[in-house]
Order: sequence, then structure tokens, then C-alpha cells
Amino acid sequence: MIQNLYTLPLIPLRGLTIFPNVVAHFDVGRKKSVAAIEEAMLNGEEIFLVAQKDSSIEEPEREEIYDLGTIGKIKQIIKMSDNTIRVLVEGKERGKIVEYIADEEEKYIKASVEKIEVVSEENTEIGAYIKFLDKEFIKLLKIMGDSYIETIKSVNPLENPSAFVDMVASYSITEEEIKQKVLETIEIKQRVELVLSRIKIEMEMLKIQKKLSKKVKEHVDEEQKQFYLREQLRAIQEELGEDDEEKKEIEKYEKVIIKTKLPKQVKEKANYELSRLKNMNSSSSEGNVIKGYLDWILNIPWNKQTKESIDILKAREILDKEHYGLEDVKDRIIEYLAVKQLSKTQKGPIICLVGPPGVGKTSIARSIAHATNRKYSRISLGGMRDEAEIRGHRKTYVGAIPGRIVYALKQAKTINPLILFDEIDKINSDYKGDPADALLEVLDSEQNKTFRDNYLELDLDLSKVMFIATANSLDTIPRPLLDRMEIIEVSGYTYEEKFNIAKNHLIPKIFKDMDIQNINVSIQDDAIKEVIQGYTRESGVRGLERKLSTLIRKSLAKILSQNKENIIINKNDIEKFLGKKSFEFDKVDKEDKIGVVTGMAWTAYGGDTLPVEVMVMNGNGKLELTGKLGDVMQESAKAAYSYVRANAHKYGIKENFYKEKDIHIHAPEGAVPKDGPSAGVTMVTALVSALSGRKVKHNVAMTGEVTLTGRVLPIGGLKEKSLAAFRAGIDTIIIPKENEKDIEKIPNSIRNKLNVISASKVNEVLKNALIGENINEN
Repeated sequence: MIQNLYTLPLIPLRGLTIFPNVVAHFDVGRKKSVAAIEEAMLNGEEIFLVAQKDSSIEEPEREEIYDLGTIGKIKQIIKMSDNTIRVLVEGKERGKIVEYIADEEEKYIKASVEKIEVVSEENTEIGAYIKFLDKEFIKLLKIMGDSYIETIKSVNPLENPSAFVDMVASYSITEEEIKQKVLETIEIKQRVELVLSRIKIEMEMLKIQKKLSKKVKEHVDEEQKQFYLREQLRAIQEELGEDDEEKKEIEKYEKVIIKTKLPKQVKEKANYELSRLKNMNSSSSEGNVIKGYLDWILNIPWNKQTKESIDILKAREILDKEHYGLEDVKDRIIEYLAVKQLSKTQKGPIICLVGPPGVGKTSIARSIAHATNRKYSRISLGGMRDEAEIRGHRKTYVGAIPGRIVYALKQAKTINPLILFDEIDKINSDYKGDPADALLEVLDSEQNKTFRDNYLELDLDLSKVMFIATANSLDTIPRPLLDRMEIIEVSGYTYEEKFNIAKNHLIPKIFKDMDIQNINVSIQDDAIKEVIQGYTRESGVRGLERKLSTLIRKSLAKILSQNKENIIINKNDIEKFLGKKSFEFDKVDKEDKIGVVTGMAWTAYGGDTLPVEVMVMNGNGKLELTGKLGDVMQESAKAAYSYVRANAHKYGIKENFYKEKDIHIHAPEGAVPKDGPSAGVTMVTALVSALSGRKVKHNVAMTGEVTLTGRVLPIGGLKEKSLAAFRAGIDTIIIPKENEKDIEKIPNSIRNKLNVISASKVNEVLKNALIGENINEN
């Protein structure tokens, strides 16, 4: 049976540890704790005080309080004005919970507590420990500058070592977890060692705090000194009749606000911010924020605009002079100007130019600005992932700035510029928001009249701005954003177009960029054509410009090294300057083969040919697909395989081939990813050819999606695909019947040299692609 067992009211303490022989006070507000105090006052004034493990818990359970606490005697209670009780207690001795009693009928918590006797050993070692602790504690109190030092001097530590250690721990240790650990340490020597180690840490912390406090005080004193000196200087300047810089700056803002024609809301906002600046200390950081804000709103061209040119003949002349081809784009701009000439309220159009790199999408936007007499500003969206880049940051953030739209208007210095959103298909998003969502308002002609930048906090009229966007592909542009723009496709150039661009635009531009005059370098037409056909393979002309630039640099070096006055570059000189040909476009095999078919593909960089090879081997019906095919293309291959298997009897193929033959479908250039459904008819043709042993015409290329029932579905990018096929030496292309409407997009110079066959069924494709007997349609 446990001796010294008492049943006492229990109070869980939050953020407080009470030691034996120490008087302390704490506030009680919880109902159960108040009831425990009242019960203790009625029954001997003794109470058990034990700390909570987590002070944030309002109603702790048994496992949420420590086992060991202090039996205390209530000395005094005072009722406070906020319905709490302030209790003064004196710790008597340590106690340990034997049984935790939380009866629902009782209004307070009780516990059966075992008193823990602490025997004070009197020996030389303990005495030495206590004396050393006494010295260290006095050092700590001196650093603290605490009045407790007088009380400690009056206590003889050697008379009751245990009580002395508890008192030192109570006054010197700041962390409650460490105090609890000391309370739970019964053996005096171990308790002294624990308290000593903690006193060392507390002294170091106090020294650091005092050092920091001194630095802060010195800094505050210096700022006060500067403030007094500044006020004295201001008073002296007023006596001498001299205005200080702050007043001059405020007067400058006042003059600009009066002089500048600002909208009513802008002027009111500017005057409000200026009045705040006047009443603010010149050294205040908020004053610099207001100055920066005023600089921005006063530099935005709220009412400045250029007079738009509406002479459609002159505009057409400028567009034709600066860009060759691109008739669709030019026609759309002329249409806009024609409507503008008749209707003064017509809003600016929102155009999206879509096409492969290097075809002149960005440069034509600059030409449109020139043709319409608008200022030009470009915003690159590639890789943008923060919505604040468009809308700006709120002024409350440190280093806040407006968005890119406001920057563009400030740069253009007019409210009706042409703003180009370059690479709109390459916007990203992250936790900071999606810039595409912010662009929804900007590119909506019904909403952008009251566009609101987060930094300005003012309505900004963007309805007069002409927006143009560029993209390589529509696939990654969000659908709501795409819906707000008029799409104009800018497809790849033909050889003739590249030749005219190189001769009339690129070569003069290269000489201008190099700032070369009085140098006679002449490039003959056949040399330009040789560079186009043998050294570039692209939809645009960016690579062509680099090759021509290299050619001109090497020719200039030759002029200087050989002391020539001029140089004429012909076709035969190209290999000397640029090395061996990089490309051979007429590379389609001149031989008809079995299981090898030329398909036509579209990429973000223009059209390309896509050969498909099929090999049939003895096996057990396994189908192998290689060439880094995407999911959609793999599904097309499986659909083609199923169609051929279902219709094997039509094409003279053994109906059980799927049991006896392994088939391998491969798309060469295996490292290049390929995807899309338009290779369906190509795969069907290659499979039928390989399984029936019939050859495929080498001069035929095809494109089209195939269904399991043999229908040929339409595809996109017909113009680019046709150009790529023609470059590769193809003279016959097979296209879906529903794409006949797109044939007119193929340039006449190419269309006249191509035999275009349209097909609605796979049978029609096979009839025109395979050599041999006609296909049995039954």
C-alpha cells in the first residue's frame, strides 16, 4: 500500500511550473480550475499543481499533463475584473499522480497524489556543488540587474540544499520544459548539475540580448538625432527664405498635375496621394512609395494618342514593301482600316498570327504599326508564369511595380499603340497564378475599357489599343483566351517566296546591319536558289538569313585578302564558302518498294515528310511499333492493323496472317517524337503492301486519318504538308476528300506541279498508291 497518499483538487497549469518552497501567483479562468480553487479553500487550502504538456489545449486529458507536480498551499485569492481569479500559492513538496479522477458529476478534477520525500544529504561534495551554484546564480542575477539578489543573499543555501536548488531553478530558468525536468529530478547532485548547465546557457543568452538591446538603442538615438537636426535645418531654411528639397519636389508634382490633362479619377487620386505626402515625414519609407506611385500615374499617357492613318492605299504599299507574301494578314489589316475609315467608333482588332518560327510573325506586327501610324511595343510572354506580370503588384508589397501592360503604354507614350503579345502559346502557370487568366480581360474588347492594374488601382482604357499575338501552335493556348482572338495562319514559304524575300529583303538588311558601304558584293540569283535548296530546310527564313550572312562575311574576307574591288558570287562559289550541301530535298527513293510509304506530317516548325516502313516476318501474330510514336499515333497503327485484318480478303492477303506473321511498323528517325492521327492511311497502305507483296509508287505521298470502317477523315496543315512533299521530290499527293477546300491555300507555283488526289475511302487511296491489280471493292 502506498504511503503518504492524498486526494487533492488538481489544477493543470499552462506555461508555468511551480517548485516547492517557492511562492508564486497565477491567474485562473477555466471553470474546472476555479471550482478546484473553491474546493481547496473549503478543505485545508491544499491543492495539487501540475504543468500541461501542451499549453494550447483548453481541456487537457490525463495523458496531456505531467505525472509529477507540486503540492501547494493557497495563501491568497483575488477576484479580477475579467471574471478570473488571481491565486497566490506556496509550493510545499513534490507529488506524483497515482490516480487521475475526472468524475463527470464533479465540477473539478481530483487526483490521488503520493508525496515524494526529498532527503538532503550533508556531505562535502554536495556542499561544494551548492556553493558553486550560489556563485553562478549571483553572477546571473547581476547580469539581469534583478532585485532578487538581495533576497538570495539573505538565504543560507547549506541549511536546505534541495529548497535552494528549487528556488534557483524557479528564478533562473526560462524554458518550462527544463523547469519540469528539474522538478522531476529528485537526487540533489543531479539536480544541481542540470541547473548549473542551464544557468550557463541563460547567462550567454542574456549577454547577447543586452548587446542587441544596446545596438537598437544606439540606432534609435541616431535616428532621433537626425530628426532633430533635420527639423532645425528646416527652421533655419525658413528663416533664411530658402525652400528645402522636399518642398521643391512637392511643388514639382503640383505643377505636373495642373499642367497634365488627366482624367477626373486620376487627378483626384494624384491629389489625394500628394496631400498624404505633404503630411508625411520626409524620412518615412512610405513617402518614397508615394513618390514612386505618383511618378507612374503621371507618366502614363492617359490622353495622348497618335493620329491613326486610315489611307488603305498607303498602308498596302508599306505592307508590301516590308513583307513579301502573307496576303491573308495584309488583307485583314486593310479590311480593318477600311471599316475604321467609315466608323470612328470601331474598336481595335485582336489578331493572333499562328505559324512556324521564322516566317515573319513578329516583324509583320512592327510593319502593321508603321502602316497604321501607331507606336509599337512588344511584350514577350514566353515562360511567363506570374499573373502579377500582367496585372502588377499591390502597393502594399515591398518593391511593388505595375504590370507589363502599363510598362508598354509608358514605353509607347500613347494610349493607342500596337502591343504585340509574342509567344502567347508558351505561357506557364504556378502557385502565383496563371497569366493567361489575366489576359482574358485585356483581350476582351467588351471588358478592356476598364482594365484595372493592381498597382495603379485606377481604370485604364485599353479599348483603343491594337493587340496582336503570335504563336507557333494553338494546342497550348487556353480555349477561353483563343476565343477572344481572330486566328490568321501564317504558313511556310515556297521556294519562290524565299527567293524573293532573300533578294529584296534579307540581303539589303544584312548589308544595312553590317553598316557596309561602297563594297561591291553581288550575289547572283542562281547562287541564292542554291543556298535555299541545299543549305536550309525550314518553313521560315531565319536559317536562310544566317547562311546569307555567313556567305557575305566570307566574301568580304576574300575581298580584303586578295585586294579585290568587287566580287560576284555565283552558284559554283557557294560550296567554296558554305561547304558541302547540308540537305538534299529530292531524296525520295526513285525505286518502288514493298512496305515503304511516304506520309506527310505537320509540326510547329512547318511541314515534313514521314516515311513509314512495314516488315512482315514468320511468327505468332505479334505487332511491334517503333520510332518514338505518341499515344495517338500508336492508336492509329492499331486501327490500321485491325482494318487490314478485317478486310484481308479484299486485298489478296491470307486471312490468318495475324496468327502466322509478326508485323513490325517503324517510322524512321527514331529519336524524333511523332504523334497525331494523320498517318492512318499511310500505315494502312504500308501494311497492305507488305502483306500482299504489291509495291508502292515512290512518287506518291499521302495524309489522312483512317477509321475502322475504312473512312478517310480530314486533317490540318495541308499547305505545309504539301510544300514539304514537293521539296522531297513528290509529284502526287493523296488527301482526304473533306480537305479539298484547303487546296486553294497551296501556292499556285506548287499546286500546278502537284497531282492532288482526294479520297473518302481507303480503297481509293490504295488504288492510287499501289502498283498491280485493282482492289476488289466487294
